[in-house]
Amino acid sequence: MRRRPPRAVPGVTATPLLKSAAPVIPAALALALTSLPGFAAADPAPVRYPAGATAFQANCAVCHGAKGAGTPSLAPPVTSYPARYAANDEGRKQLAMTVLNGMFGGIEVEQKHFDFKMPEFIQLDDATLAGVLNFVVFDLDHAADDVKPIAAEEIAAERAHPVDGAAVREHRSKLLATLGL
Repeated sequence: MRRRPPRAVPGVTATPLLKSAAPVIPAALALALTSLPGFAAADPAPVRYPAGATAFQANCAVCHGAKGAGTPSLAPPVTSYPARYAANDEGRKQLAMTVLNGMFGGIEVEQKHFDFKMPEFIQLDDATLAGVLNFVVFDLDHAADDVKPIAAEEIAAERAHPVDGAAVREHRSKLLATLGL
C-alpha cells in the first residue's frame, strides 16, 4: 500500500508532529516524574558567591572540575579542606597563599596522591581571589555558618609577602599537622 503525502492547507506550514512536540516532551516528562512520590527533585542551593563562581569556572574548573571534585592524577578536590582552613587563621593564610603563588610538589588529599603544579593567579585582583575562595569555602565545601568570609584585605596582606609554590606546599604540610589532617 502506497502512502500519499499530506495535502497542503493554504496558510499553514506543515511540520512533523514529533518535531513540533520535541520541546514539550522533556518538560512534560519532568513534570510527570516530579509528581511521583520519591521523585521530587531537590532545588539546588543558591550560589552565595556568584562572582566567585564565575571566576572559579574561568580559572580553576579546568583542573579542579566544575563542582570542585578534582581530576584524578591531575588536581585534587577543593571540597575536602578549604572549609576547615577558613575556620583557622593559618588556614586562611594558606588559601590566600595558594591562589596567589600556586603550589607544586606532591600532596595527599583523601588518601590520594597528587603531584602537580598549580599555577599562580597573582594577576587576578584581591576581590576576585577572595570571591573565588569564598565560592570554594561556602558554596563547594559548605563551611559552617560561623566561618567568616575571606576578605580582599586578607589576600592583599599575603600579596605583600610573595613566596614560591614549594613554600606554599611546606606551609600546607605544617597546617595539616596542626589540624590533625
